[in-house]
Amino acid sequence: MRLTVWHDGGCPLCRREIALMRRLDRRGAITFVDASDGASACPRDRKALLDRLHAEDDGRMLSGAAAFAAMWRAIPLLRPLGLAARAPFVLDELEWLYGRFLAARPMLQRFARRLEGQAA
Repeated sequence: MRLTVWHDGGCPLCRREIALMRRLDRRGAITFVDASDGASACPRDRKALLDRLHAEDDGRMLSGAAAFAAMWRAIPLLRPLGLAARAPFVLDELEWLYGRFLAARPMLQRFARRLEGQAA
């Protein structure tokens, strides 16, 4: 199985999340694509790819919690979480949580950028 994940490399939160996933993906099962660079090919509207995490799994395009669950299934350590998310009620709850995160994302990004500025 080969999984492609599009993420917002301009977002400090996303950069941290993807850095962690890269470290955990020791088998190299995931291709990570920074949709913010303007140079990468995008299967969807670039803004849509930047607004929510997207993944292509076996030819199916997924977004939000479903994209996270596919990414988790590709990483042995996180696979049990990804398998649990196949249950509709679990995925529905994860999507609800992801929606709350997206609502708070701009504020969290500002905070993370300030922290990055202090560390530099």
